[in-house]
Formats: sequence, C-alpha cells, structure tokens
Amino acid sequence: MFQVGADMRLFNTMTKKKEEFQPLVAGEVTMYSCGPTVYNYFHIGNSRPFIIFDTLRRYLEYSGYKVTFVQNFTDVDDKIIRKAKEEGISEKELSERYIAEYFKDVEGLSVRKADYHPKVTEHIQEIIDIIKRLENNGLTYNVDGDVYYDTSKFEGYGKLSKQNLEELEAGARVDVNDVKKNPTDFALWKKQKPGEPAWESPWGLGRPGWHIECSAMSMKYLGETIDIHSGGQDLIFPHHENEIAQSEGATGKPFARYWLHNGFLNVNNEKMSKSLGNFFTVRDIAAKYDLEIVRMFMLSAHYRNPINFSSELLDQTKSGLERLYNAKNNLLHLLDNVEDKQLSQEEIEFQKKLNSYKAKFIEAMDDDLNTADAIAAIFDMIRDINSNIKGESSKEITSYAYNLLMELSGILGLLQKKEDNLDEEVEKLIEERQKARKEKNWAMSDKIRDDLKAMGIVLEDTPQGVKWKKV
Repeated sequence: MFQVGADMRLFNTMTKKKEEFQPLVAGEVTMYSCGPTVYNYFHIGNSRPFIIFDTLRRYLEYSGYKVTFVQNFTDVDDKIIRKAKEEGISEKELSERYIAEYFKDVEGLSVRKADYHPKVTEHIQEIIDIIKRLENNGLTYNVDGDVYYDTSKFEGYGKLSKQNLEELEAGARVDVNDVKKNPTDFALWKKQKPGEPAWESPWGLGRPGWHIECSAMSMKYLGETIDIHSGGQDLIFPHHENEIAQSEGATGKPFARYWLHNGFLNVNNEKMSKSLGNFFTVRDIAAKYDLEIVRMFMLSAHYRNPINFSSELLDQTKSGLERLYNAKNNLLHLLDNVEDKQLSQEEIEFQKKLNSYKAKFIEAMDDDLNTADAIAAIFDMIRDINSNIKGESSKEITSYAYNLLMELSGILGLLQKKEDNLDEEVEKLIEERQKARKEKNWAMSDKIRDDLKAMGIVLEDTPQGVKWKKV
C-alpha cells in the first residue's frame, strides 16, 4: 500500500541541499556515526546525535533496507590519558568502564547497539596502513616522529565546511604549533611522550591522532565509499573535513555520499558550559526523568534545527508521552473486552482514516527525517482513536489501531518500555478495590483509590470494567 522510503530526501551538508536518497548498492545502506570519547559519562548534547541517527537507522530498516551501522569508541586520547593518571588506573580500565556506562545510558534512551562498535586501540594496524598510503601519495610530512597531514596538498580541503584554506587558517579551531607547515595541518601519528601508551610504527613508538581513527574503522567495516556519515554539527570542521582529506587522499574515491549533521543543543537558552553551571550528563537527567522522555524531546524538533533543553520543556514532553501511553493502555484494555465481530461500514471508513495518518507519518519521515511532523501525525491519530474506538467497537478495528500505534511509535523508539511490574501491582490493587466495593467496604475502596492516585494512577469505571491511566 505504501512505498515506504521510496521518495526519501536527506539534507546533504556537502551540497547544502536536500537530495533524493539513493544508496550505492540497491536495498543496502552503509552508515557510520561518530561515537564518544570514553573518559566520562556522556552529556545531554551527545545524546542528540545518538537518538537522531538511531531513528534514521530504524526508519531505513523499516523502509526495507539492509543497514550496516558502525559507531566507534575513541578509547585512547589526551583526556583519557589525563584522567587515567588522576585515578591511578590504566587507560584501558578507564575506557572500558565508561564504555559499559555508555551502554547503560543509551539503553535507557532506547538507542540500539550498532552492528559494529570498533575501538581505536584494536585497529592500530589499519590506522598505520592508511597513514602509509597517505605517505606514499605525498600527503604527509614527518617531524621527529610526529606525522602530519599536509592540507595544502589535498585539492578541495574545506569543501564540507564550505571555506577556503585562507578562511580556515584565519579562524580555525585547530591545534597551533611551530612545527606544522600550515595551521590546518593535523596529526596522523603522535610520537610517544613519557608515560603515555604507545604502539610500534614505521615512524617510531606513538599513537594515532584523533581524526584518522574514523577513516580506518569506516573503511574496514563499510568499504572505501559509504552511503551516510553522520554526527553533530560541531564535527563538520575540523573532524569530518579531516576525515574526507584522509580517506579520499588515500583512496582517490569519494568517502561518503551523504553527510548528515544535527543542530546544537542549548540549555535554558544558553550554550551548555561547565562554567555556566548548565552542563548535564544523561546520567544526571536520568535521576529526575525517565530517559524515554529525553528521547521523545530530542525527536520533537527537526534534527537540523537548534533545540533548547529545560526542565519545563521536559515536563511538557513527559505529559505528551503519558498521552501516548494512555492511548496504548486504553487500546489494550479494550482488546480484552470488545467483541470479536465483523467490521462495520463506519469502521471500514475509519480504517482508511488511520491509513491516512500513516501516510502523513511516512511523508514526514521521508522529508529529511522530519520527526517533529511524524510525532504530530501520531498525536492526531490517537485523538481520532480516542474519539472513535469505544467499548462497542470490534476487536478487529481495535487491534488495527493498536498495531498501527505500536508500529509508528516503534520507528521512533517510543512506547517500548515494559511496565509489567507496575501493571501487576495496579491490577492487584484494582482487584482489592473491587472486592471492597462488593463487600460495601467504602472506606477501603476509597483508600485504594487514593493510594493509586498517589502513585499517579487514575481509575475510570466503565461498562467494560475498571480502566486505569497514568497522570
């Protein structure tokens, strides 16, 4: 009925326009997204690309593509080395600890594991091999064991950020030192300093520079040209610009066909900063809010737009998510009580209406992953469901509505939470209340209702029995 994903358009940072998505191999998508540097819990701004590009992956799979998704871990880096020394442990111990903590937090955000989560320290040989290719192509220079990429020798350097070399050199956020030929040149291999981890290489003991890892790991798992490369807007320059220079300088082929970048996240209308006291990790937020609320919040704006993060906005999102769960639970309650009878003519027409909401959802997702409009389509749908599916409805239309709600919300990674323990506790209390009512023990009946209300559960007596919902 629907040609899902057939007309998908994505905004390509390289061309600065929306383009029809056509993967290199029909029916298959290769996708690389930059992962965290694992020296601490990741902050709330980091969660945005994790959620956005997890959603893109889900939608591509829903559209019928076989997606191979890679997200790296940077597990050797100046910050990791510094913090490991402070704690008196090895870099490996520190990074493995925070990799484990990363997976705990993203599970709460309903972010699925990538197909591959490569680590820098496990791909040193692949990194060395690419540096050697760049060296053979005349794109590097060696300063006493530090190997640099010569950006002046790569034609088109700056094409992603749309700046020429003079502009980049004037305002570049790059490391400046006396040995580099050009301010935009960057380290591919760093000579070992005392007390730092190091590996053997043709240039002596040392470790990789930051940018080279993504080129090496992307090529190993996805090939020399990939379909989609994604990350935060802050990575456009220098990180992604340098990935292009490295990868294309080594292979002579385009590195990525579509570059996707999400917008910045502000906190209370200010840039997130430790000095301003508005710096929060996802673990901090999880102490106050269910992380599914954070996921829905991140999807409530278009991914390329900046988004403002505040407690007030999270509270609004929480209310919206509760509406979705109430619609889900209401349909589940009806499914247990409605009759298994033939669809009426009105229900046949309503089924067409439900399909129109699905079409709107798909249209929004195909339009550069417009999750904000996709969520709006779901809310419009549940408003109609609440008005049209009642106790006298057929099981077939009720089931259709429920399955469609779960199908569309599942693409967004929402309504996935299992609430079995809470459900059992609530149902048990409802049974006790019903028993008290039969025995005319009104005091006990009222107490149970009040207890449930204190738990955020409101009861509703219907002809089909007692329903409950969260408030």
